[in-house]
Amino acid sequence: MQADRFDRATPPLAPTSPGLVVDELGRGTFAVAAPRATAVDLCVRSSGAERRQRLRHFDGGLRWDHVTGMLPGTQYGLRVEGPWDPGAGLFGNPRQLLLDPTARGISHASPLLSSFFPFEVDSMLEAVGPAAEPSPVDSGPEAVWSVVVRDDFDWQDDLRPLVDWDATVLYELHVKGFTRLHPALPAPLRGTYAGLGHPAITGYLRELGVTSVELLPIHAAMDEPHLTRLGLTNYWGYSSLSFFAPEPSLATAAAQRAGAQAVLDEVRTMIRSLHAAGLEVILDVVYNHTAEGGAEGPSLSLRGLDNLAYYAMDHGSFQDVTGTGGTLDATSVHVVDLVLGSLRYWVQEMHVDGFRFDLAATLGRDAGGFRPDHPLLRAIVTDPVLRGVKLIAEPWDVGTGGWQTGGFPPPFAEWNDAFRDDVRSFWLSDRAHRERSGDRAVGGVRDLATRLAGSSDLFTGGDPEHLPQGRSLRSPWASVNYVSAHDGFTLHDLTAYEEKHNEANGEENRDGTGNNRSWNHGVEGEPEDGPEGGAARESLRRERLRTQRALLATLILASGTPCSPPGTRSPAPSAATTTPTARTTRSRG
Repeated sequence: MQADRFDRATPPLAPTSPGLVVDELGRGTFAVAAPRATAVDLCVRSSGAERRQRLRHFDGGLRWDHVTGMLPGTQYGLRVEGPWDPGAGLFGNPRQLLLDPTARGISHASPLLSSFFPFEVDSMLEAVGPAAEPSPVDSGPEAVWSVVVRDDFDWQDDLRPLVDWDATVLYELHVKGFTRLHPALPAPLRGTYAGLGHPAITGYLRELGVTSVELLPIHAAMDEPHLTRLGLTNYWGYSSLSFFAPEPSLATAAAQRAGAQAVLDEVRTMIRSLHAAGLEVILDVVYNHTAEGGAEGPSLSLRGLDNLAYYAMDHGSFQDVTGTGGTLDATSVHVVDLVLGSLRYWVQEMHVDGFRFDLAATLGRDAGGFRPDHPLLRAIVTDPVLRGVKLIAEPWDVGTGGWQTGGFPPPFAEWNDAFRDDVRSFWLSDRAHRERSGDRAVGGVRDLATRLAGSSDLFTGGDPEHLPQGRSLRSPWASVNYVSAHDGFTLHDLTAYEEKHNEANGEENRDGTGNNRSWNHGVEGEPEDGPEGGAARESLRRERLRTQRALLATLILASGTPCSPPGTRSPAPSAATTTPTARTTRSRG
């Protein structure tokens, strides 16, 4: 790129997409989508001081300008002047230091703080007064800042495994939870990206017969207000702060101290190590909402830039089909651009092999509800970069018509909740009924047979000339079969409890579904010492293990793609069975 190009006051060509594009000297352009903003300042922090540059140009909803000095390690953010009218969904407040939505790195992991709210809040993070007023607090000193990082990395001839769908065995895991108690890992690596890439872990996964690890969210995240009030954290990470930057708290302490570049390189090293072991890397991604939540949430990035350009609104009110207070607008060109840009980045620059889309029905919604030919879904399945990776939908949300299992366009595979429910019923709740009623007749065989045969009632749609809208004849691998997941009971709990017992997390057992179709084998939880002592406990343990093996055997033998449940077998059993503090407000079981 010519050096003198950046010296011109009026460039010949404006950026067509948001983001920071610079050369090795830190010169280039920066653009951000903020169509309703009256002014946007790019703020660069150096030695505790903040330098502001007004983005002078406006084109196609983008505020942009030439920049210099944006070298790796530079911390920057955005301040936006715009209308303030919360009743209309407008939250312009230049005192808020906002994260660049396309930043590849962030300065640090942070709890949710009162300074992150665009209006005044009290010590419980609740708005002060009936009418929200702009907060006079400058969030800059406490804010999470965007960080410039390098794109270069030694991938060492990284070869992606490229496992055929009909040979795929998925294993869902949490980076921290899966490794934090592993005795073979050096202590500094436990619970980190580096730990997951360690030979002790990759070798174990290969021994299990796993082909593809499905990582719970590793995008940078922040806790929701109600969890902060309860003193809890969003352990699972389903509260995204950024769709590009990785979560710093999952990196080693050394990488966190070294900064965003070290965190990013640790993630890349993990992916390279998993690939070297022949394992695909699938990311669980949350593009249906963000950590900003609904009307009472903080202003961290998108809300402060232009709330109406990013979130689904109805006359100033937040639409909510995710159970989080707010929903990203999948019909917005700026949201589509952001999602596609994030997906391409993680494939091209981070070498991941696919994605599991959280609450994917939300990504196919417009004013009329879910549609399988939604422009965002079509853009994903036809994108030349994305069409070659695995695409997995969680095919529901909590809105009207939210259950869409079998309704996504090829080549999407889908989590099959019918498989989960029918297999649980056959081996657990139906058996419990027979034990109690004395009715020894075998029930549920028809439903079980359908699930074993690939759930053709959901994924084929019958006569191809008379298919329901959005359905098509699909291969059996499109059904991702599972019996337990990060939501709800673990495999152990399915055989040990008939009621949920979430008393320890401050939600008074209200969170999570009560429809777990489980069976405790006659004793709720772990048995107390009784007249028969250890013999009774051992007999109960054997019965429960036998049922667990039956569930796993059904999962493995069924037609479709098996997704191994968490907590079935682990290199560190206590790590696998430890209950996390919280997920989000919408535990679906």
